[in-house]
Amino acid sequence: MTSTDHDAVRAEVQAYYANAAMVAESGQSVCCGPENANFGVGLYDNLDDLPEAAALASIGCGNPSAVADLRPGEMVLDLGSGGGIDVLLSAKRVGPTGHVYGLDMTPEMLELARHNAEQAGAQNVEFLSGQIEAIPLPDDSIDVVISNCVVNLSPDKPAVFREMLRVLRPGGRIGISDIVTDDELTEAERLERGSYVGCIAGALRRTEYEHGLRSAGFGEVTIAYTHSVGDGVHSAIVRAVKPLLV
Repeated sequence: MTSTDHDAVRAEVQAYYANAAMVAESGQSVCCGPENANFGVGLYDNLDDLPEAAALASIGCGNPSAVADLRPGEMVLDLGSGGGIDVLLSAKRVGPTGHVYGLDMTPEMLELARHNAEQAGAQNVEFLSGQIEAIPLPDDSIDVVISNCVVNLSPDKPAVFREMLRVLRPGGRIGISDIVTDDELTEAERLERGSYVGCIAGALRRTEYEHGLRSAGFGEVTIAYTHSVGDGVHSAIVRAVKPLLV
């Protein structure tokens, strides 16, 4: 994929999520209805005290703040934070001694997320503008990286994996919900099953995902399917650890 292709994919994704933010802000759900329970707010089990617009903007494929097993006092980064649902849930888990960053490239989503954080009274959160391939945080500054159905949207996944490793402290971990395909699925078959913004066309095969994380320097890589979202396409929990010595 060329740099021009990368820019085209980012523009398509950004336009889609800008519209999603406006839909959520208007009081309508972006995703997905009872006919598609594989994505969205129905995958969460506890949304008490969360602003309605944060839930309405949810288009994820899992609940990463839960699968990452967050602990009080931890520093957390949410890649592709959208309307802020995972940031706000994480903020409750890490408590007042912890801190949660949300990173997003879409101005409309950042505005919505900041409004939701203010409405929720969250004091330990911060939303950053930027791309997940170039995280605007220092080396070794984060304990946990989470993400919800976003890595598959990146046109440069090796850069995302390298950046996650860079910002994590030694011994830090990732707990990601993402779309992963069976190894047998071809690129043409992925395109048949869904678009890039629909989280299917850009999904990695399982062994590609594992190899990408290990090549970046991660250890203890595991990928566990949670539910099917199509023929040969799955929502998965992806976990990995940054070694103490890199």
